[in-house]
Amino acid sequence: MESVTGTSTEAGEVWCVVVAAGSGRRYGGAKQFDSLGGVRVIDRSVSVAAANCDGVVVVVAPDVVGTRDAEVPGADAVVAGGATRSGSVRNGLAAVPGDATVILIHDAARPLATEGLYRRVIAAVRSGAAAAVPVVPVVDTIRSLAGGVVDRDQLRAIQTPQGFEASAIRAAHTADAEATDDATLVEAAGGTVALVDGEPRNLKITGPQDRAVAEALREFDEGDSTT
Repeated sequence: MESVTGTSTEAGEVWCVVVAAGSGRRYGGAKQFDSLGGVRVIDRSVSVAAANCDGVVVVVAPDVVGTRDAEVPGADAVVAGGATRSGSVRNGLAAVPGDATVILIHDAARPLATEGLYRRVIAAVRSGAAAAVPVVPVVDTIRSLAGGVVDRDQLRAIQTPQGFEASAIRAAHTADAEATDDATLVEAAGGTVALVDGEPRNLKITGPQDRAVAEALREFDEGDSTT
């Protein structure tokens, strides 16, 4: 793989790949198409991405392409995903224009990411990092299966959107590598990874209980904004 340490990207377009190709096995269905406050989860995720990027590519399951589920407001392109998450990301990257200088990758299952979070991630990449990852502190006590408590002060939970210098993320995916976290691939290729402040409310909807929490957070935020 090409080793990319990151370069300044003060100009050029910012694109986001929103990954929404999962089957939702643990959720019991395709959670990205469920409603959150009357708006689909995927639509909320794409709306924020579109407000902060020059273009958005949405990746859905192959059997969803061409259906009403694939009609996503704010999306510039909707493409079919691959057999794995990394394969889906590669399909999304292929649809991003070649002149994009910053590429973000976001999980559609995180519909509560804010515009402020997008701005922090983009700014970190424009400042020279090959990858920028939002993180939050681990609040639970963590115990290793090998025995003993792990120092949680040295741990951070990773979120999306993750941001990348365009050539760094494209190079990291050229060898068809697999990872649940794209920054890991960039780091393995020699790229620098900057950590930025994430948001506790930016939870990932994995099970039905997560959707209930997301609904409560949404209602609190919208209620609070009217006071």
